[in-house]
Order: sequence, then C-alpha cells, then structure tokens
Amino acid sequence: MEFDTKTPPSSTSDKNSFAYESARSRWPVIITGVIDDVHKAVSEVEDADKRVEGKKIIEDIAKLKYELQHDRKLTPLLDDGGADIAGYNKELEQLGYPTWFNIPWLYAECYLYRRIATSFALSKHWKSYDVFARQKIGTFRSSRPAVIELANRYHELITQMQHKDEKSQEEINAAEKILFMEMCEICLWGNATDLSLLTSLTYEDIQKLQGSEARKASEKNIIVNDLEAAYNVLKKAKADGKNERRVDIVLDNAGFELYVDLILAGFLLSSGLATNVILHPKNIPWFVSDVLPGDFGALLSALVTAQSFYSTPSEDELNSGKRPSPLTDKETKELAFLFAEWSHFHSEGQLTIRTNGFWTEGGSFWRLPGTAPKLLHDLKDSELVIFKGDLNYRKLTGDAMWDPTTPFTTAIGPLGPGSGVNILSLRTCKADVVVGLKPGLDEELRAMEGGGGDSGQRKWAWNGKWAVCSFSGGK
Repeated sequence: MEFDTKTPPSSTSDKNSFAYESARSRWPVIITGVIDDVHKAVSEVEDADKRVEGKKIIEDIAKLKYELQHDRKLTPLLDDGGADIAGYNKELEQLGYPTWFNIPWLYAECYLYRRIATSFALSKHWKSYDVFARQKIGTFRSSRPAVIELANRYHELITQMQHKDEKSQEEINAAEKILFMEMCEICLWGNATDLSLLTSLTYEDIQKLQGSEARKASEKNIIVNDLEAAYNVLKKAKADGKNERRVDIVLDNAGFELYVDLILAGFLLSSGLATNVILHPKNIPWFVSDVLPGDFGALLSALVTAQSFYSTPSEDELNSGKRPSPLTDKETKELAFLFAEWSHFHSEGQLTIRTNGFWTEGGSFWRLPGTAPKLLHDLKDSELVIFKGDLNYRKLTGDAMWDPTTPFTTAIGPLGPGSGVNILSLRTCKADVVVGLKPGLDEELRAMEGGGGDSGQRKWAWNGKWAVCSFSGGK
C-alpha cells in the first residue's frame, strides 16, 4: 500500500461506480458458476476421497458467497503455501478488515479469486483443477467461424510476406505499419470475434484497407489511439539493427482472445518487428477466463485435432439434436499451418511462456518496482510490453478515480517516463477508471444514450463499447 497512488481508489461503497454494481450483482453470479462447475465435476468422479474433497470445496465456496451477499468482513486467507498469502493478509489488516461492500474494488476482486484458488490449493486431489477451464475452451469452440477466417487470412499474410522482395521498400513499410495496427486492433477487441477489420491482408490491397469503412467504424470507438507511437518504437529498433528485439505480452483472456494474441505474436516474429515474444499468463485460475499455462496446451491441442474438436457434438448440441458440420480439408490445413508456425517459433525459442506470481497479487502495478524488482528489471530488456485487457489497465492506473484528462503517463506512476519500460495498454473499457481523454470527451460520452447522463455514473465506460490504446515511452 505504501507504493500506491494517493488518488482515491474505486470502492465497492461508491453507489455511482461499477464497483458497486459488480460486488452486488456480478460476483454472486460468478461464484454460483464456480459452485455449479465443481458440482458437475464431483458428479463425474468415482474416487471416494476425491468426491469428499470436492464436496468440501463446494461448501467452502458457498460460504464465501454467503459472506459476500451478507456483507460480512473479509477474513485472512488460509496459508496454502503461496508466497503471496502474507501480502494479501497484511493488506487486509492494514485496511482494517472491511466488509465486502465497503472496500477498495481492486483488492476485493483479487482477494475473491485468490480465496477461491486457496480452496483448491489446500486439497489433495483438486490442486491443479481449473474451475474455469470448461468455459474457456467452450468459448474457443463457439468462435469457430472467426477462428477459421483468421487462420485463412493469416496464412495469406505469411505467404505475402515470404514474397515481399518483389515489393518496394516503401510498399513494405506502409503495409507493415498498417498490419501492425490492424493486428493490435483485433487483439484490442479480443473476444468480440469481429473480423470485419481484416478486409484484406495482401500487399496489393493494403492501401484499400487503410481507408476501409470497417477500419473507420472500429477506430471511432477507440477514444485514445497511440498505436503509431508503439509501432515507431519497434520500427526504430529494427532500423537500428538491434540483434535482439523482444516484445512481451501480459495476457488477459484465454480462448479466442489468446488465439488472436498468438496471431499477433506470429506476425511480429514473421515481419521481423520482434525477434522473440514472451507471453505472460497467470499461474492460478483468475478472473474467470484469464490465461493459464495449460490453456496454451488446450488451444494447440484443439488446432492439431481440429476436425474432432469442432465436429464432435457438445453436450448441449447432443441434447438439442444438433450436429456441427465437419471442417473442410482446406479449413483443417489452415489450422494445421498455424499449429506448425507456432510450434516452430516455440521450438526455436522465439515464442516462450513466463509466469510470475506478481500478476495475481492483490495490488496495482504501481508496486512493481518496490515488490517485484527482478520482474521490472527483466521487463526493461523488452522493446515493448503490451498489457492486454481491462484488469491490467486498472492495475496500471492503480484503479484510481483519476480525472479522465490525466495523462496516461502520469496515471501509471513509477512505470511512466524514466521507468525503463515502454508500455502499450490495449483495453476495452469495462470499469470507471479512464485517463488520457481530451477535455470534454468524458462529458460528451456521458451525454449519449446509456452513458450515465447527470446520474454521476460513467456508464459509457462499463460495457466494452469504447476502447483505449495507450502508450508510455519509459526508455
């Protein structure tokens, strides 16, 4: 807490905030989903001891739900051997053991998921169980049309890039810049699975893409757009002839969003904008759909067995008498191409995964220099660190109630200029905190239908319709 911003944090007691809505409405639903998943898993278990343990976990999580809904005080986390437990409990003590509906939103939400994880970590048979795994792989399966479409377009792109010697350097540079921005926008919107942005990925049509209606339509909802500044960092490193040009991606959601993150990583490596990409997942089940190391294996397994994965009916499809159509030979080959590309990058050491317990601690990234100096030192070796998603943005800015015209470089505190880290945050707005806006824009967005109006609420920032691509040059 001593490293945090002095700007007041978003609190679950603020009736005008999304934190208020989230604590009372969203969290009970999420916990109920956890209980339902474990109940289903227990029903499929034959081992008696494992069944007993599973039922005990259900009881523990049901107790958590009761405490939340009845606004009880938060209790210290049980020691499951995790290095972060002491930090969580120390902060809880410093906060004065508040109740669920009167506590900093960021800490409470992190505590919620950490406590769920503790229930599994303390068990014998359920230690490695990901309570959100079914949901994550299910969303990837339901994204089949977008997965196949993007695989096809990506293959076209790689083929074009392999013949770029036939193009002028000016054409190559123009295409590279636009494609970087396109890829980042696809990653930005993540699980929206809207690939209308990607009109074409051929060099011949790239100038048409630059002025396409689809691009204009998507860009109007990006209210802070620093993608060009981020591209220029990578382009300069390449032009300067640096032998190692690393990009880090601090991940958000699994499923289709991880898939498009890997598409971006593949593009960066194939284009030479990066020589290696390091992906940073979480190390415990987190915020429902966040990426765990095992999610990479699940996604790659789906690609290498694509026909079975997409053609085998799900339980819901069987119950409704529906059967998915099989993939065509071309679709299977496109997905196999992706698997081969990513496997090659991984085997060459160009695409790697690196976990760190800091990403699931209860505080903001303002604490990085003070509590995780080794991680900060490592990130300084990166040309660009891309933070994906709403939670990472909240942590970067301390989840604080900044004036929306506050510069992003100010709101991220010790990770701003002089930190030694270049940061790009790709975030669709799903919480109150937002910075870097032009004067008057927040008022303009509030005045729109559903934007919050004179209620005091910043409702426009709650639904993911608007987005920011915020850059800070820390080197």
